[in-house]
Amino acid sequence: MNKKPKKDSIRELTPPEIVRELDRYIIGQQAAKKSVAIAIRNRWRRLQTPENMREEIMPNNIIMIGPTGVGKTEIARRLAKLVNAPFIKVEASKFTEVGYVGRDVDSMIRDLTEFSVNMLKNEKTNEVQDKAAKLAEERILDILVPPLKRRQPVEAGVGNQEELLESDDNKSTRERFREKLRAGELEERTIEIDITSTQMPAMQVFGPINIEEMGVSIQEMFGNILPKRTKKRKMSIAEARNVLMQEEAQKLIDTEAVIKEALQRVENSGIVFIDEIDKIAGERGQAAGPDVSREGVQRDLLPIVEGTTVLTKYGMVKTDHILFMASGAFHVSKPSDLIPELQGRFPIRVELDSLTEEDFVKILTLPQNALIKQYTALLETEGVTLEFTEGGIREIARTATQVNEQVENIGARRLHTIMTTLLEEILFDAPNKYSGKTIVVTKEMVKEKLSDIVKNKDLSRYIL
Repeated sequence: MNKKPKKDSIRELTPPEIVRELDRYIIGQQAAKKSVAIAIRNRWRRLQTPENMREEIMPNNIIMIGPTGVGKTEIARRLAKLVNAPFIKVEASKFTEVGYVGRDVDSMIRDLTEFSVNMLKNEKTNEVQDKAAKLAEERILDILVPPLKRRQPVEAGVGNQEELLESDDNKSTRERFREKLRAGELEERTIEIDITSTQMPAMQVFGPINIEEMGVSIQEMFGNILPKRTKKRKMSIAEARNVLMQEEAQKLIDTEAVIKEALQRVENSGIVFIDEIDKIAGERGQAAGPDVSREGVQRDLLPIVEGTTVLTKYGMVKTDHILFMASGAFHVSKPSDLIPELQGRFPIRVELDSLTEEDFVKILTLPQNALIKQYTALLETEGVTLEFTEGGIREIARTATQVNEQVENIGARRLHTIMTTLLEEILFDAPNKYSGKTIVVTKEMVKEKLSDIVKNKDLSRYIL
């Protein structure tokens, strides 16, 4: 697309601002945050360059290397939310070489486009929400107080005066109902509304091709051919308002403009996160076994990452300027085991650090969505006050580090299993036994609950 995208399609954040925002959710990994912040800012910079230069500037795709649970996926996910960009996460191991059973690589771009369209539809729906609410209110009032059919006046006289009085009376009744509606006095009242629907024919698809993989929406394909039918449904005014608001919002949105802008957003600010890319990296030079299929997937990925045009149900999408971020633990293989062409399309490589005990302490307490804050909020709903001492938090962090070293390093995910095991009894008995009480999690309590499991390696392997 040659047109310059709207400025608000990519939020104009500077790299330090991006890093500061990511710091609110992810502990450490400054090198990775810095790299992704530069990559995002470069996209905004590209859009400010002259048009002939803009097409030549390619994104710096990134490979993040590090063990599971250190924040690779979270960095990509938070980044997409931060810049309001279409984002899709895919598992490289789910793809298979074209011709084999499995998903083909083009499906990631179709999914990204679908996400972008839905994302933009939601934005536009929110913009017209007030207007849709007013129109829905009028439709409800039309049901409660049906408008009078006007007769053509023959001449000025008594009959016309009576009609005018009748109309005024109807108007005042309508306004009274409007006031009651807005005051919430009629929410439970049942009304009958007309809902538009398209009857879909019974269809049977033969063959190995998945309809989703074809990128064709059967609903939309028949939408313009089949007649729209209305069916009557009885529901409360509260339910009817939501249904009618959605209908009215859809009428107010220009679908063609939404699709056009969504495609533009995908092409200029879309982010595809390919997880477990190490699973498709095999030893080069092997010519048999699973390595053949892995290399086939890499070769199928190559044109998408290099830049090609993919057919979606909304139109053609160019992938030249989509940002691809890949990640993998690379325990067995290494990035150099990827085919050279694919390596060249991921010029930025960042190694993420394993998490330390100190990192676990910060993860438990500092982020906006910290685990301790989550469990405290959950138990508050039952009237239980949960408090953690500094010693208790440090003991949880120490236990997580110890189990990761002894069993398998799954990073911050270990904290979830430890917290669930630690608070299991409280979570189970909260409504009956602990409601209205304050529970303090101390170092001694953590040791008492977890020490036996941690000491028994076989047990900790299953439980923690």
